[in-house]
Amino acid sequence: MTSLSFDRHCDEIISQTAWLTAHVRGADMTVPVHSCPGWNLGQLLRHIGGDHRWAEEIVRTRATGPIPDDLVNDLTPYTHEDASTLVPWLTEGASRLSATLRAAGPDALAWNPSEERAAPVAFWARRMTYETVVHRADAALATGARFALDTDLAADGVQEWLEYSTFPEAFEARPDLPDLLGPDRRLHIDATDAREWVVDLTGERPVWRPGNDDVTATARGPVTELLLYFYKRPAPAVEAKGDTALLELWRTRSGFWLEAPEA
Repeated sequence: MTSLSFDRHCDEIISQTAWLTAHVRGADMTVPVHSCPGWNLGQLLRHIGGDHRWAEEIVRTRATGPIPDDLVNDLTPYTHEDASTLVPWLTEGASRLSATLRAAGPDALAWNPSEERAAPVAFWARRMTYETVVHRADAALATGARFALDTDLAADGVQEWLEYSTFPEAFEARPDLPDLLGPDRRLHIDATDAREWVVDLTGERPVWRPGNDDVTATARGPVTELLLYFYKRPAPAVEAKGDTALLELWRTRSGFWLEAPEA
């Protein structure tokens, strides 16, 4: 369950997009985004704006199944973007998404990729918040801008990641990867400026909770850096200790949903 309100997420979609556009003001749209291999800055912004519009249509139409996401994934036509039209387009899309979410309310039902049936659209407010946050970090890295995040927002993003780590796709046996679950397997996620969590891998499925007890491996650092570390972005302040191979396996498995092109 999210630690932030639906309204806060709706606000953050707009404010994080505003920070993003500030990072890219005056930048060359053809600069490579090394944390998103194969994309330049203009393509990154097209991806974010496409995501906003894709989610907005799902919520507005109360979609009961997937809708086309070509605007999110087919970025080949956007190698030479004009910032003067792209930035207002991005800002308008974020505002429209936030307004559509508010008009629907958190309990309205629509499809989302984490459920087999229609589920509350509060999912989309939270998911699009962190989609924007992480790609804002990508833009900041590409342009040399400073990236910072409110501690409570970063902690909520970490908890969203922990929730994904309990989905069957994140722990069921796969022929191409070692088993994740087993005895004496507990991870300590230590956000030095926020809180601590334990991910227990000893049962039939992962379980996470506040705490720091009896762990096999630890990832420690400021909570914003931990969020970036989970998404495999540069996070030099994060220290991994103990069974780092298990920690890396968990991080890879928990990011199963990032393997999809739309992520």
